[in-house]
Amino acid sequence: MSARKGFAHWFNAVCLSLALVLPQVSVAEVVKEEPTALAMVTDVVLVRPVMLAITAVGSVFFVVSLPFSLIGGNAGEAADTLVVQPANNTFVRCLGCTRIEAGR
Repeated sequence: MSARKGFAHWFNAVCLSLALVLPQVSVAEVVKEEPTALAMVTDVVLVRPVMLAITAVGSVFFVVSLPFSLIGGNAGEAADTLVVQPANNTFVRCLGCTRIEAGR
């Protein structure tokens, strides 16, 4: 009976966890942006050059801080914050969009 009781507690815990998580999943929506011509022009003329400069400056700061982040054990986090995220915003994000879509 003890094994059966243990399984019942485990099963109840799993069901309760799913009951708490599933409503959040059903509320989530896919964001589909359709940028305007003005948003695209602004992106090309202003945002992309600024993001390219931020990516370059972030790369320099990453190289300068690399010895310290290696000692601290957070070189991956530093690379992600200073180089990868700005590069994604510069090169991966669609023209005129404000977010990087999951499917791209």
